[in-house]
Amino acid sequence: MSQHLFFSLSLAFALLSVALPWVSRAATQPSTLIVSAPLTSPLEVVVSTKTPRQPLPASDGSDYLHTIPGFSQIRNGGTNGDPIFRGMFGSRLRMLINDGEMLGACGSRMDAPSSYISPENLDLMTLIKGPQTVLWGPGNSAGTLRFERLPPSFTQSGIQGTASLLSASRQRNDQNADITLGHQDGYLRVTGNHARSNDYHDGKGNTVPSQWRKWNSDITLGWTPDATTLIEVTAGQGNGNARYAGRGMDGSQFKRQSLGAKIQKQNISETFTEFTSNVYVNNADHVMDNFSLRHPQIGMVMPMRSEVGRKTMGGRMMGTWQWGETQLQSGADMQTNHHRRKRIQGWRNDAQFSDYGMFSELRYTLNPSNSLISGARIDFAQAKDRRTTTAVERHTWLPAGFLRVEHSPAQSAMMLYAGLGYTQRFPDYWELFSPTYGADGRSGAFRQVKPEKTMQLDIGAKYHDKQLNTWISAYIGWVEDFILFRYHPAATRISDVKNVDALIFGGELGADYQWTEQWKLEASVSYAQAENRQQHRPLPQIPPLETRWGATWQQGALSATGLIRVVSAQHRVAKNDGNVVGKDFGSSAGFVTLAANSRYQFTDKFALTIGIDNLLNKTYSEHLNLAGNSRFGYPSTTRINEPGRSYWLTLTYHF
Repeated sequence: MSQHLFFSLSLAFALLSVALPWVSRAATQPSTLIVSAPLTSPLEVVVSTKTPRQPLPASDGSDYLHTIPGFSQIRNGGTNGDPIFRGMFGSRLRMLINDGEMLGACGSRMDAPSSYISPENLDLMTLIKGPQTVLWGPGNSAGTLRFERLPPSFTQSGIQGTASLLSASRQRNDQNADITLGHQDGYLRVTGNHARSNDYHDGKGNTVPSQWRKWNSDITLGWTPDATTLIEVTAGQGNGNARYAGRGMDGSQFKRQSLGAKIQKQNISETFTEFTSNVYVNNADHVMDNFSLRHPQIGMVMPMRSEVGRKTMGGRMMGTWQWGETQLQSGADMQTNHHRRKRIQGWRNDAQFSDYGMFSELRYTLNPSNSLISGARIDFAQAKDRRTTTAVERHTWLPAGFLRVEHSPAQSAMMLYAGLGYTQRFPDYWELFSPTYGADGRSGAFRQVKPEKTMQLDIGAKYHDKQLNTWISAYIGWVEDFILFRYHPAATRISDVKNVDALIFGGELGADYQWTEQWKLEASVSYAQAENRQQHRPLPQIPPLETRWGATWQQGALSATGLIRVVSAQHRVAKNDGNVVGKDFGSSAGFVTLAANSRYQFTDKFALTIGIDNLLNKTYSEHLNLAGNSRFGYPSTTRINEPGRSYWLTLTYHF
């Protein structure tokens, strides 16, 4: 941004924060959030994806998740990082969008599932920590994430929605719209966004190749013939591109096509309270190249281009029954996905996966203070390697289950839980097809990688009263046949994958305190540690200890928020070990960053928010990080620095 704009933003920020504290108009929209506290249980976090957050704005799902305690991301520049929860990566964290799964196609996860998520186009995000549910697919050892659009409710004909504009440093600009036309018999909802950003500068003013551009559009048609029935059809598409300082190729296409349908019926009988069913088809068409988004350089290798795709189809049905103090949820789900690669002759499928599962979850209220929750599922998983004329197939049965006790003393603000869960996770596409070798170091990984088996104890507590809300969630897990990548030191593109036994443990702690009517204080701590028990060394790609401290002042229509993020150094590393995206290549330094924003609610419908991220212009990098690419002038073991001081401004209109 120019010095002119910097001065204008600074002046506006000062005016909003200091000169208008006596404004008394009531603010109807929530102030900017900085810590995500569980609403009912430390096990489950539910947040609105439309609520402003700091730092803001999120370019994709991974950026959004990074604001929630326990989450980190493998960074590679401006967008499309890969989320990690409690140090666990990839398909250990299942990510659903409207109860369907959007799987990427790139062999090195350049298009991770989170890269296809535009948070402001959705309504709600739910996180269930650990293997403490069986309702949403197999193998979710780290947790389950659900991004949803909620059906609107109309009592008469009308229109409702949200529109926003954003302008920020490095010529970042976003346009978002979410508009619904409806009446009591149905609705038509249209959501869309367009966003782009240029390369950013780190705290020292060095340019980091990171430009990107994205757009998405979705349409939903809902029919509500009565108050207990919903029939919904959705369709959507999107595309974009991204330049990466940490990769040898850039993403010149992230094409998405989505179709889905859902049926929901409630109050079918006195005991059969709900039935839901949905089907979906999601298609990803991804192009990588090393020439369209970067300038030719001396000594540059031959131009390369690769196009890959993945079609994911699935469905699910579940019924809910209620008998007095007992609730049963039971059903079945399935998914198939085909990975393909484009050759001169055209598209050719090279991998195929399928899963068929049955599940049941039972909640029994023992007394007003205690509940017992249990679940079990069984899946039949299958994979085919179709890279040769003779396809190779493997399949297995995957059991899973959990048992949890929840205790809420009568007339108490306390809630406690303890749960033991077990799950088996079939190796995903990236673990079977991306490595150079399997454990023997000579042949492919497809036949050799075993399913991962996790037994984990989750415990937690929550206390809530008029002023104080505090919570803690902790875990310890034993992972048999943990799937681990090992990179050859002399050849970074050569890797092998093997199974090891691991011990994982850690947790999250948070609190918010309404100090006065105007002041609210918030804090959170997240910690994860993991040990390779066979080789007596740390597991790789584990984030360091992180704390966040924040304060919000609000009076009438005006609010101001400050956030301090403190990340410790990480010296527990396993050099050259990692996952399909990143590896450990050394210790990392700790850092402290400051951010601030101010929001003014002009009317019940219109709001302005101004913010500054990395207020002190700190030069720093995250521990989880792709090594810089040599063609951008980075040595192979250099971390990519994060953006320096950044300014942003959003205008939001609700109607």
